Amino acid sequence: MNYEKELLSQAQNRKATVEFINIINCLWYDRAIELVLFRNPLIDKRAGEVLNLINYAKEFVSKPITIIDALDIAKAIQQLDLPASKLDIGKLAYEFYLNSKKDKVTFVKHQLQGVEKVDIIKPKDVVLYGFGRIGRLLARELMSKMGKGSQLRLRAVVTRGEINQTVLEKRASLLSIDSIHGDFLGTVKTDIENKALIINGTTVCMISADQPEEIDYTKYGIEDALIIDNTGAFRNKKDLSRLLVSNGANKVLLTAPGKGIPNIVHGVNHLDYNPDKVDIFSAASCTTNAITPILKAIEENLGIKKGHIETIHAYTNDQNLVDNMHSKYRRGRAAALNMVITETGAGKAISKVLPSLENKLTSNAIRVPVPNGSLAILSLQLKTEVSTESLNAIIKQYALEGELVEQIKYSLDNELVSSDIIGSTAPSIFDSKATITDNETIVIYVWYDNEYGYSHQVIRLAKHIAKVRRYTYY
Repeated sequence: MNYEKELLSQAQNRKATVEFINIINCLWYDRAIELVLFRNPLIDKRAGEVLNLINYAKEFVSKPITIIDALDIAKAIQQLDLPASKLDIGKLAYEFYLNSKKDKVTFVKHQLQGVEKVDIIKPKDVVLYGFGRIGRLLARELMSKMGKGSQLRLRAVVTRGEINQTVLEKRASLLSIDSIHGDFLGTVKTDIENKALIINGTTVCMISADQPEEIDYTKYGIEDALIIDNTGAFRNKKDLSRLLVSNGANKVLLTAPGKGIPNIVHGVNHLDYNPDKVDIFSAASCTTNAITPILKAIEENLGIKKGHIETIHAYTNDQNLVDNMHSKYRRGRAAALNMVITETGAGKAISKVLPSLENKLTSNAIRVPVPNGSLAILSLQLKTEVSTESLNAIIKQYALEGELVEQIKYSLDNELVSSDIIGSTAPSIFDSKATITDNETIVIYVWYDNEYGYSHQVIRLAKHIAKVRRYTYY
């Protein structure tokens, strides 16, 4: 071991990483081309974070992928005349190792030849109806990924009550600083004259309304907006239709399970409903988004006879901070001090997304004293025998390629705990080290950031509804 050589090597890797980050930013802000690494975002990442993702990629695909590989491919992408798109540089590096006869520029040009045929998309105005936990995370993500504004444009937030300087300052503070997800990597200022927040230099109007029928969005320059309802006040088609009465609104997306409307888990059944024919959608629940992609993979490959789902869920705002009256049994007990058995509709909700599993799954939930980060335990009886290695290989393949690559993250970590998955953009994190199999019986563990991972699923579905989905290479 030569210590001096190690120092030189790590310095060269850091320098290459900084150059790589500069290219990422230039592609994004100048040309609306977003690079990701096996679906992990790279925008606003530090050098150490990027190198950790490179190490994960190397282990995930069992190929000697390095930061130099990523840098060379990024440089090759820079040379191409590409439209707005989202490209997985990890997959490109992996495929290059499988077919390394060509130089990187020729290889990348060949792999991305379909990008040139992509239609130009029309940006979509977005209004957040409500500004709670999910609403603020959606605002953070929408504004940090605004780029040149070629996809979703956050134009307004609707809340109840008077909008004054104090209220605006509190809204700005809650958006800027979060006890779980940390500081917002941007700027938030108040504009009391226009009753708005200025987020990253862009005006987002704050609208006060007791009823959705009161609002005329066109007064704010907003046209044909997608309304994302995260209030929880409207749960069925009749009530949600009220959000469409407002001038300037033409689509609604509910961030909770809904009745009488399509319940969608993006990646699983979003293509079953045409946004040109459907105006109101539900993004289902965080738990449904976590377990459905894994269940789909297992159902398609092994078949499911029956099973039980137990969710170990972070406590939420509908529980009491200290013991007090509550409409539900047990949820009245202090959330940060107790494990609380409660119900979940995830078992039944899955059948709305995967009809083949109707009446096959039971479910229950335990709320536990953590503010975010949850775990679903799936105990299943299969139609065929499977080994731990074979089952893990199936899930890994779905995480590597296909329609569920954005939804499933394959964890290789022996030490994975709930705090580790905070900030994951994937709604479903498969714990490969925890898999148990016994012939036709399996027990698998699926982690999920019930706030951040779910918010990204909402945004993916919003892009589908708004028809602003860019070309993606995954």
